[in-house]
Amino acid sequence: MKPTKTTISLRDRCLSHCTTLGIPLEGISLDELLSRVEKESLSHLHFLDLLLGTQADARRERAVARRIREARFADSKTLEGFDWQFNPKAFDRVQIEELATGDFIRRCNNLIMVGWSGIGKSHIIQALGQKVCVQGYRVVYRTSAELLADLTASLADKTLPARLRYYARPDLLIIDEFGFDRIERTECAQAAHLLYKIIASRNQKRSTALVTNVDFDKWGEYLVDGPLAMALLDRLVERAIILKIKGKTYRTPLAKSEDNPA
Repeated sequence: MKPTKTTISLRDRCLSHCTTLGIPLEGISLDELLSRVEKESLSHLHFLDLLLGTQADARRERAVARRIREARFADSKTLEGFDWQFNPKAFDRVQIEELATGDFIRRCNNLIMVGWSGIGKSHIIQALGQKVCVQGYRVVYRTSAELLADLTASLADKTLPARLRYYARPDLLIIDEFGFDRIERTECAQAAHLLYKIIASRNQKRSTALVTNVDFDKWGEYLVDGPLAMALLDRLVERAIILKIKGKTYRTPLAKSEDNPA
């Protein structure tokens, strides 16, 4: 059917509307869609779904990619890529996949993973972080050394209030490798106080995930200030999901294979 002047005018107006609304629709794509609608006798709602669905999906994908990029994960880890058979009793896969829905973030629950180094905690927490980015949650990932180095630098340039506000905002703040080394104590005498400020600002308002190899009864020793360490722990464990993880390390077999390549 030959297009009429009215049809052409409406087509151009629709393209103009899309441009105004920021919908990147090309004329050829609209023509192909209109042809399909006519051939298949599709409903008006089906037409709208086809018209807007592709653009909406692309926008959602860009938003997810942006949230993942802004989280600044150390590695691109996935739950699908985790070796669940290496430590079959260390992680409850059903529980981890439930956490990946982000429901604990909606409830403002904290998440604490306690266990030896090298058993996959960092992989799991980063994979969870990426999953909840897909769910629409804003995430910030830092090791405790990176977090405290940033806060210490902000003390020097007098931007601490702004940095505290930054770390108070995300739906999920992941603090990885707490207790991994002693940089927090050796480089910043106020480490425990700065960390407490972050946790207190988020308490019952946003979710914090902390991954550590320091068991709770050693926190006072690790942070030096026993009473402050207990206050920090109280804020974290309140309404928290606590996973105490035991299992064999991935690193031991790797070390042995490097020492004995045969």
